[in-house]
Amino acid sequence: MQGTIMITENIALVKKNMETACRKAGRNPDEASLIAVSKTKPIEMLREAYEAGCRDFGENKVQEIMDKYGQLPSDIRWHMIGHLQRNKVKYIVDKVFLIHSVDSYRLACEISKEAVKKGIEVNILVEVNVAEEESKFGAHREEVLELIENIAVLPGICVKGLMTIAPYVENAEENRQHFVNLRQLSVDIMSKNIDNVSMGILSMGMTGDYVVALEEGATYVRVGTGIFGDRK
Repeated sequence: MQGTIMITENIALVKKNMETACRKAGRNPDEASLIAVSKTKPIEMLREAYEAGCRDFGENKVQEIMDKYGQLPSDIRWHMIGHLQRNKVKYIVDKVFLIHSVDSYRLACEISKEAVKKGIEVNILVEVNVAEEESKFGAHREEVLELIENIAVLPGICVKGLMTIAPYVENAEENRQHFVNLRQLSVDIMSKNIDNVSMGILSMGMTGDYVVALEEGATYVRVGTGIFGDRK
């Protein structure tokens, strides 16, 4: 029972924090959604989060999505938030609600190819390495517009916005400028009115900094530890 109570209480707390952050920024709390980052977590814990109202779950690995997909309710929206290898695309294009981590034209082409094969539209976000960290995936800010213009003409694929993984910091305020920069980039791209591109989604903010991300316009926050506790 202990686990259930913890997960349920954690979700309630995160949602309350989300609402407060949105109101502080003069935003409607309905504009922001919570993704429970369930990577490495067992099915039972995901079920508890589902019972507590979560419908969006984020996974880092294709294999985990494959393993969990059939064991959980069909109204779950799966989000691929980890680095996606081109040779794994075919396994998940028809299973995920949104791919957050498209960081190259070659990956987008592979998604397009598989989407056309399956006769579906795949929604994607372009991942931006907004802090320009060596260790992180993602396109550099100055490359993003051209990348999106190239992706936009591919069949079977729809660009819905941007995603970033901000640096791990002790003080969330240190990441505020990165969130401001991503938001500004999305506004700039939006102003170009590119066909097949909308900038309605900003996926930014994790357990340590989601409140700041929401104050700066996040529409999806990705919270793992704040819901499920530390990964072993």
